Amino acid sequence: MSIVRIGAGAGFQGDRIEPAADLAERGELDFLVFECLAERTIALAQQARLNDPEAGFDPLLERRMRAVLPACSRNGTRIVTNMGAANPKAAAACVRRIARELGLPLKIAAVTGDDVLDRIGSHVLVETGRPASELGHRLVSANAYIGCEGIVAALEAGADVVICGRASDPALFLAPLVHSFGWAMDDWERLGRGTLVGHLLECTAQVTGGYFADPGCKFVPDLANIGFPLAEVSPDGNAVITKLPGTGGLVSRATCTEQLLYEIHDPARYLQPDVVADFSRVTLDEVGPDRVAVKGASGTPASGSFKVSVGYHDGWLGEGQISYGGANCVARGQLALELVRERMAGCRDTIAEDRGDLIGLNSVVPGAVASRSEPAEIRVRYAARCVDRLTAARVAEEVESLYLCGPAGGGGVTRTVREIFGIASTTVPRNLARIEHEITEARDEVA
Repeated sequence: MSIVRIGAGAGFQGDRIEPAADLAERGELDFLVFECLAERTIALAQQARLNDPEAGFDPLLERRMRAVLPACSRNGTRIVTNMGAANPKAAAACVRRIARELGLPLKIAAVTGDDVLDRIGSHVLVETGRPASELGHRLVSANAYIGCEGIVAALEAGADVVICGRASDPALFLAPLVHSFGWAMDDWERLGRGTLVGHLLECTAQVTGGYFADPGCKFVPDLANIGFPLAEVSPDGNAVITKLPGTGGLVSRATCTEQLLYEIHDPARYLQPDVVADFSRVTLDEVGPDRVAVKGASGTPASGSFKVSVGYHDGWLGEGQISYGGANCVARGQLALELVRERMAGCRDTIAEDRGDLIGLNSVVPGAVASRSEPAEIRVRYAARCVDRLTAARVAEEVESLYLCGPAGGGGVTRTVREIFGIASTTVPRNLARIEHEITEARDEVA
């Protein structure tokens, strides 16, 4: 294969679906990749699976697959996704059912092995310096960021749709390239280049002008109709990043540079499960409208370890918000916060931490606007992480009580009480993850 066309269909769980459907229809893609997991997302998915053994995968899986499967099947586009979250097998069963309903005889693979919960106990968490086992019954999930191995195996076996759980984001894109070009898993230079392609595509619209637009500073045309990116990848791993004609947004050296540096600690040592990628000598050249040539990435051998994201119960969040407007609104908002804190003083033993903000004044950049004229309105937010649900509910109730027991003119109260999941991390030897894949065909179940 001389060129592989690979598109990004999602960059997080709540990403837009329409641009992915457009890519599936018009992109002439070999592969369409949906990256939908964050650290907290999979912890919540594991909790859902505990409550229902058939749950635990991405709640938008069905909508996304119904939107793209017909076009992908018709155009020969294969799908790779981590929407399996905590339950890849159940996700695969869901996609199989959809394909069967649509009359599409697709092979669907579930890749498992990232769940290492039963093997994580002795491993020390970076954030606490203590073994994961000390979390006891609070421990909910432990998922390793696996590499492309299982995905490649599923593609080699002929899967049209590959669904995994927690994998490294770039690995979702690297796997189709390894499969298509037959790259060796110790070809560090090409693996580094494929990782760069994945890193540039993994956040979808961030590289086509989303999260880049800044009115008056950085103009992005037709942002309402922003298109998702695709890459035209050569056998040597170098690529051109582009988007579909007629879509909004832009692909430029600037958008690609921002995405290149996104979530990168050391550009010369981007630690991934398959390779330590080196982006320090990457070049980005605009070779046409919305076309950026990407070259120069490399890599060195992988560390032999997998990062693991550990989810655990971390108490309850109680939160309340109320608005104040007009003259002296800041002073009234500050008084509201002081009253709530004073009234919650008797619960200090069951409050781990709390925070009070005046949204519109100091909630994002504390003190940054203190010297400016008073805003026309502010919104008070008080939140506390509590040991138990009862205390969290009390927090929300005290904010609501400000209607009649607080400063003048408060309104628009909202209340939230929810369980909190904390996230910690560690590393494990890669052989701790038992990576497997299982393929079934939609037509196997057609009567």
